[in-house]
Amino acid sequence: MQKYYEKQNATLFHGNCIEILNHLNTESIDMIFADPPYMLSNDGISCQNGKVVSVNKGKWDKSKGLEEDFHFHNQWIQACQRVLKPHGTIWISGTYHSIYICGFLLQRLGFKILNDICWFKPNAAPNMSCRYFTASHETLLWAKKDPKGKHIFHYDLMKNGFWPGDDIKKNNKQMRSVWQINTPKKSEKTFGKHPTQKPLELLRRVILASTHKEDLVLDPFTGSSTTGVMALELERAFIGIDIEKDYLDLSIKRFEHIDSKHKGLL
Repeated sequence: MQKYYEKQNATLFHGNCIEILNHLNTESIDMIFADPPYMLSNDGISCQNGKVVSVNKGKWDKSKGLEEDFHFHNQWIQACQRVLKPHGTIWISGTYHSIYICGFLLQRLGFKILNDICWFKPNAAPNMSCRYFTASHETLLWAKKDPKGKHIFHYDLMKNGFWPGDDIKKNNKQMRSVWQINTPKKSEKTFGKHPTQKPLELLRRVILASTHKEDLVLDPFTGSSTTGVMALELERAFIGIDIEKDYLDLSIKRFEHIDSKHKGLL
């Protein structure tokens, strides 16, 4: 299995995530963040920067029907389960189009769901059809591999840390399961953009909550590697997988920028 990119603590693989996961060492990963396809590319319309645009993102986001989509989610979650360490946890992000399938499969495969996080987007795009409520959140499921095992959770950091822009989080109060975080900033797309890119602040919270320094984080649908960028910034190691070379090339530009920035501080 050939690596697409490797430098210091970051490794990228190009190809089908299920095939690549099946070649990784068993119980080698501390935490997984997965943002699987929502299967929304159905020739509809959406809103981006105030303009009507096609909702299509690529072949990887097209639904093949409920049964095949279910089988796909089952395969990649099983592959992730094998590579997670016994104490490891997995985060899965999604909307109602995919998250309920993933939640059911997690439970069927023996995971214990710890939380469902509501990521509230105060700057979410408007609903162009005006036929239903405006979607302004995504759901993150957080689950542990071993229902009886002890997982990592930095409770004090979540309670007392600095969480800019989140009006819901009150100082010195427990962090709740609704997180107010804006969509990615323009500066986070300097080298290009991914159609489902997650904000760095979201991944900062996820990684700080559920990993230690030097832990190994994996993203099986890495895209532009927001997970990897934040993992490296927080002194974790990272493995990313994606089926699209263009997004891996974008990831590399972001990694190289981090590397040059850190060298400039020496």
